[in-house]
Amino acid sequence: MKDIIATAAAPAAIGPYSQGVSAPLRALTITSGQLPIDPATGAFPEGIEAQTRQSLENVKAVLAAAGLTMADVLKTTVFLKDMNDFAAMNGVYATFFPENPPARSAVEVARLPKDALVEIEAIAAS
Repeated sequence: MKDIIATAAAPAAIGPYSQGVSAPLRALTITSGQLPIDPATGAFPEGIEAQTRQSLENVKAVLAAAGLTMADVLKTTVFLKDMNDFAAMNGVYATFFPENPPARSAVEVARLPKDALVEIEAIAAS
């Protein structure tokens, strides 16, 4: 179980993320950054929404292999090739975390491996 941290003493979350998340005395699972590679084809889907969905499906698969679900995610980091894609990424991202979303950072980077549009990593607790 994760505990959502929310305080009026800091700015409120402005998207599908929480100000903070704690998971006292729990084992952590940390994923590597997940590119939007379709494991069946080895290819990227087209566009930021499809790439965000695939990256998150890949995160979900890694977590499942560790016996965890997306509900166990405490923190994500989203790396975007273009911050102008933030709203589109955010819309897809929100569907993976409909309740008690994890803490999140999102940053624009100069370049991602294989020229991906997005890469996402996660920290989860069992």
